[in-house]
Amino acid sequence: METAIEKNEIKKKVHFISLGCPKNLVDSEIMAGTLMKEGYEVVSEAEEAETVVVNTCGFIEDSKKESIQKILEVSELKSSGNVKRVVVAGCLTQRYKNELVEGLPEADLFIGSGEFQNIGQILKGHSKGNKQKTFFNLPTYLQEESTPRVNSQPGHRAYLKISEGCLKRCSFCAIPMIRGNLQSRSLSAIVSEAKLLAAGGVKELIIISHDFTDYGWDLRRKNPEAKENPVSLLQSLSEVEGIEWVRVLYLYPDGITPEMIDLIKNNKKLVKYFDMPLQHINNDVLKKMNRKMTREEIMSVVQLIRKEIPEAVIRTQFIVGFPGETEEAFEELLDFIDEQQFDRVGCFKYSPEENTPGGRMTDQIDEETKQNRYDALMSLQQEISRAKQQEMVGKVVDVLVEGLSEETDLLLQGRTSQQAPEIDGIVLINDGDVALGTICQVEITEATEYDLIGRVVNQSKNQAQEVKASSCEI
Repeated sequence: METAIEKNEIKKKVHFISLGCPKNLVDSEIMAGTLMKEGYEVVSEAEEAETVVVNTCGFIEDSKKESIQKILEVSELKSSGNVKRVVVAGCLTQRYKNELVEGLPEADLFIGSGEFQNIGQILKGHSKGNKQKTFFNLPTYLQEESTPRVNSQPGHRAYLKISEGCLKRCSFCAIPMIRGNLQSRSLSAIVSEAKLLAAGGVKELIIISHDFTDYGWDLRRKNPEAKENPVSLLQSLSEVEGIEWVRVLYLYPDGITPEMIDLIKNNKKLVKYFDMPLQHINNDVLKKMNRKMTREEIMSVVQLIRKEIPEAVIRTQFIVGFPGETEEAFEELLDFIDEQQFDRVGCFKYSPEENTPGGRMTDQIDEETKQNRYDALMSLQQEISRAKQQEMVGKVVDVLVEGLSEETDLLLQGRTSQQAPEIDGIVLINDGDVALGTICQVEITEATEYDLIGRVVNQSKNQAQEVKASSCEI
């Protein structure tokens, strides 16, 4: 996905293309903030920029291909437009260092995930004639309170990164090689950033990390008295004035505790949304994945969430075609999904990654089988999604209004607390005018496979007139 970060300044112009996950996007926001302090103007179109920064993703094979294709596309602009310099940053750069430099002579600079925070100095040196082309370091950088950052999201929401690196060692994943070991930010630094975001109009905080449930483990290991832990963080963020929704992404099931569930249940600001990647349910496959949980333990967590918070949305993801996944194991996974009726399900076809235990396994699955299993799983989930969506018709729900619809300016669009941005569906509002960033009540009148349609209710005439004028300016 391409994300352009817009901000007005003067002098040199730079354009950002941020690929991959929201964690990568925050890095792009930090680079944008850093360059703005150096006098750059961040523009929304690559053709307008002197410098284009491609912040790459190197997680799976499809992500790598997308990153390389984007680098080649923007490099072509050097011969036909204003673009004079292409900078390749991010995970793909960190992971493949020398190979990428040799394979992409079209690019001018390569900045790894341990050096992106120094992009201002790097570009300044390059402009002065410095011939150094590569900038790599160990990925030990941790965002600080003073770190400049430009929020690329609509003003009412923002991502809040709480840590770098990962404690887990799943056999299919290369993230620890790219991002390093877990490094948690201090509780005070995170809360300070949350307050700054709230002061700027942010109402929804979206907490991101590689595993939220491991937050603070490294700090508590050094100091048993450290206050950094998932429950304390959630409580502290819910107390930030101006914040109305706190959404957490990436909760691994082995760290979801009764205390955490109880806090989410009883705190109105904490969204009842569990983004919990399970990856599989067959015990043999889970063991080969090095997931550290059994089917029985996973079931226990799911049942506890549903018992304590019946209205909670559970979003999960699975990997099909992992080495050694038998037809019986796959059928067990399908039966589990059918039985559990998850609200949201994502699916990946296993991609063998270099230098990972999974990539070295001998019992790899052929691509045709992976595709067939992917199609079968997604077909099943589509049926479940349709039924779940229809259950929403007739309900009145709180909706955070995002602005005009991307498809037509005749409709507004927003999200319920059950819908994460750019991951889940949206709510289209076909009756009523509400200001951008407003949380209003909407009666759901129709449902498609992924999106909902509804009308604003309980809105006074004066309010409607006021926000109608606002909505015209969006």
